[in-house]
Amino acid sequence: MKAMIITAFGGPEVFKEQDMPKPEPGVNDVLVKVYATSVNPVDYKIRNAGAWAGVKPPAIIGYDVSGVVEAVGSGVKSFNPGDEVYYTPEIVNAQGSYAQYHVANEAIVAIKPSNLNHVEAASIPLAGCTAFDALVTVANIKAGESVLIHAGAGGVGSLALQIAKALGVYVFTTCGSYNKELVKQLGADRIIDYRTEDFVDVVLEETANKGVDVVFDTVGGETLSRSVKAVKPSGRIVSIVSSDVKLDAAKEKNITVSYMFMQRGRSKLDALRALIEKGKVRPVIDSVMPLKDVALAHQKLEKGGVRGKIVLKVV
Repeated sequence: MKAMIITAFGGPEVFKEQDMPKPEPGVNDVLVKVYATSVNPVDYKIRNAGAWAGVKPPAIIGYDVSGVVEAVGSGVKSFNPGDEVYYTPEIVNAQGSYAQYHVANEAIVAIKPSNLNHVEAASIPLAGCTAFDALVTVANIKAGESVLIHAGAGGVGSLALQIAKALGVYVFTTCGSYNKELVKQLGADRIIDYRTEDFVDVVLEETANKGVDVVFDTVGGETLSRSVKAVKPSGRIVSIVSSDVKLDAAKEKNITVSYMFMQRGRSKLDALRALIEKGKVRPVIDSVMPLKDVALAHQKLEKGGVRGKIVLKVV
């Protein structure tokens, strides 16, 4: 099979197209022909210096799959050849999703939303499950509450915004002026231009100085530390960015601060599929490139300003 491998850790230039052995499914695995994958910030972090993730070049990386089951292991009960599926791979034995085929344990695989094509579906798994985990699993957000989502036009933020609205939550979100129309279409109730407005001032003014119930942080740094001021006492902050920022003020307000990384599982993908098929959540795709242009995709994502996801078409 054709695959784009990293030959070493480093910049986008370390990608190389190479013929690799087609993987074989184990007893509880499905062999999937990959139709599309996508690019996530974790991809370029691993490409740069991925020893922390257990990756050893040469390796195939990549954390999103949409494709068709080609074969199943003898113990597989939930899938059959021909099923259209989507999921977030575990990079086991350096076999990520930047390739024509991928093998995964059936427990992390789900049926693809019927109203999405493979390019659209490939934009969902990692970002969608991260947003779902942050808001539902960790923050336990409820209808009638309020949330401030940082970077609402980004890959994770754009899905978090829609999930929150589907749950009946009032959404504040930050973005640049060029993304205001997009986040408005996604359902944002109050859009904050981070370049011209102070999100703390806006939130406090519009909540009568109470603050929001939840902040979902996808930025980190000063944005995370200042978010404490925008959360009501006993509120919650969930961040997906590793940080050494001190949040002593959060203790004074009895705010729960959680740092998280998405946990794989079919149930979240099934929940997302239900929201997508009901028209409550839709993919936001910045651009589509062929797999061989993965280096260009990484360059574009690292530069910043991407709206939603960059998808790599494999078939």
